[in-house]
Amino acid sequence: MSDSKPWLNSYPSGIPVNIDPGKYPTLLDFADECFKKYKNKVAFSNFDKTITYAQLDKYSTQFAAYLHSRGLQPGDKIAIMMPNLLQYPIAIFGALKAGLIVVNTNPMYTPREMKHQFTDSECKAIVIVENFASNLEKIIGETSIKTVIIASIGDMLGMVKGGIVNFMVRKVKRMVPKFEIANTVTFMEALKAGAKFKINAFESYPDDVILHQYTGGTTGVSKGAMLTNRNMVANMQQIKFWIGSDLVEGEETVISPLPMYHIFAFAVNCLAMMGIGAKTVLVTNARDLPSVVKEFKKHPISLMTGINTLFNALLNRDDFKALDFSKLKITVGGGMAVQRAIAEEWERTTGCQLTEGYGMTEASPVVCVNPIQKGKARIGYVGLPVSGTTVQIADDNGTPLALGEVGEIQVQGPQVMKGYYNRPDETAKTVRNGWLCTGDIGMMDNEGFVKIVDRKKDMILVSGFNVYPNEIEDVIITHPKVLEVAAIGVHDDKSGEVVKVFVVRKDKSLTEDELVQHCRQGLTGYKVPKHVEWRDELPKSNVGKILRRKLKEETKA
Repeated sequence: MSDSKPWLNSYPSGIPVNIDPGKYPTLLDFADECFKKYKNKVAFSNFDKTITYAQLDKYSTQFAAYLHSRGLQPGDKIAIMMPNLLQYPIAIFGALKAGLIVVNTNPMYTPREMKHQFTDSECKAIVIVENFASNLEKIIGETSIKTVIIASIGDMLGMVKGGIVNFMVRKVKRMVPKFEIANTVTFMEALKAGAKFKINAFESYPDDVILHQYTGGTTGVSKGAMLTNRNMVANMQQIKFWIGSDLVEGEETVISPLPMYHIFAFAVNCLAMMGIGAKTVLVTNARDLPSVVKEFKKHPISLMTGINTLFNALLNRDDFKALDFSKLKITVGGGMAVQRAIAEEWERTTGCQLTEGYGMTEASPVVCVNPIQKGKARIGYVGLPVSGTTVQIADDNGTPLALGEVGEIQVQGPQVMKGYYNRPDETAKTVRNGWLCTGDIGMMDNEGFVKIVDRKKDMILVSGFNVYPNEIEDVIITHPKVLEVAAIGVHDDKSGEVVKVFVVRKDKSLTEDELVQHCRQGLTGYKVPKHVEWRDELPKSNVGKILRRKLKEETKA
C-alpha cells in the first residue's frame, strides 16, 4: 500500500498535493513576513487588550535582546510556562529571535513534573506566571535555570486595568502563593531593559531545533520531541492550505480556548492563523466556559479549534446555544476523538461543520484533516493525509497492509520530528525505516480516508491530554501502604476517559481518600485517579508482568 496514495484523488480542488518546506528557511523568516505584511492588523487579543503584528514584532525584539543581555546563547533552552496571555506570543517569538530553543511547559505541572522536564531539557531560563512560581521555588535548585522572568496576568493590560486584575488575582482570589526566588526579573522589566540592547547576530538553519515539545510517545517515558524550523514551517503551510481556503486574508477572527503551550493550538491558532493575518482571541482559562461564551458575544468569531469535551460542554449551555454563529466558518476538533453525536449536534446548533483531524506531537502535530467543504468530511474518520504527507497502515513487522485492513498508522512527511532529545534509543523505536510509527491502530479506505480504530495500547486520553500509566504507577507505588498498582483508562462522558487504578495494599488501613491525596502531591489534576479498586492480586504474565490488558477486559465485561 505504501506506493498507493488514494487520498490524492480525494483532495478538494485548490488543495496542493505537495508543499515547499523550504519556502521559509526558518520559522522566523515566516514570522517576519507576517509582522511586516499585517503590521497594522491586530494579531492577538486577551482580556479586551490587543497587540498588533507590528507591536508583537517590537516587543519580541526587545525580549530577545534582553535574553542575550543575560548571557543566553543561541541553542540554549528556555521554558515558557503560562496559560494563554499576550505575553505568550511575545515570549515565544522573542526566544526564537534570540536563537533559543523553547520548552513549552504546562503551568499546571507539579514540582515533580517540572523538575523532570527542566532537567531533561537542560533549561537555562524560564518565563513563568507568578501563580505557579511557588512550585518552581521547590525544585529550581535541582535544575540549571539561572534566568527567571516572572509574568503576571495583568502585565499587558495597561496600568489601570492591569493593576486591578493583579490586585484581584493576588489579594482577593489569593491565586498567587508566596514564593522566594533569588534574582528574578518581571516580564515588564525585561521588556523595558531589552529596549536598551541589541540582538547579537547568529546563523539559523532549516534543520535547527527550535522547540522541545514534551510527549510520552508510545512508551510512557516523558521525552522532548525535537521540532525544527523545517518541521514547523511545513506543518504551518499544511494547516494553512487545508483550513485556510475559505478564509479571507486579514479579516478573520479566531478564538483559542486551547492553551498555546499545546502543540495543536500553537501550530493552528498561532502559526497558521498568523499566515493569513488573522486576529486570535486568547481565552486564558478554557474551563471557564462563561468566558468562552463572552468572547463569542464580543467578536465575530469565524474559526474555532477545540476538543470533543469542550464542544460537548458548550453545547450543554443555553447561553452558548443562543449565540449568533453567522460568522463561524470553520470548527476544527483535535487532541482526542470527536464523537459523532457531538459533531452532529454542533452542526445543528451552529450551522458549522465540526471538522476532525489527527496528529501527534512528533508530527508537529497535524497528519490528517477532513476537508472543510460541506459534505466532504466524514464523521468517524480523521480525514486525508495533508499535503506532502504519506500515511501507510502496517502490520507488526512494518509491512504495508491493503486498503481496508487494520494495523499501525505510520507517517512520512516534512513535519516529522528530528528525534527525541538525548533519547536515541527511543527515537529508533519510534522512527523506523523512515516511518514515524504512531502506535495508533487504524485503517484507510479506498478513497484514502483514515479511521482510528484504537489508540496506543495503554495511553489514557483525558480531555485531550496524554496520561501514561507508568507515571501514575510510579507515584502510587511510593506510598508505604501500597504493594502493587496498575492504571488504566475508563470511559467518562465528560472527559472521554479518566484514570482508574487497581491497588494491592500492604496495609489494609489505606483509604481511597488517603491514596488520592498522595497522588495530588505528585500529579497534575487530570492525572489523579478518579476510580480506585482494591485487589488481592493483579493479573500477571508468566514472567511476572502486570497485564493491564486483562484489567481493561474485566472492566468492559
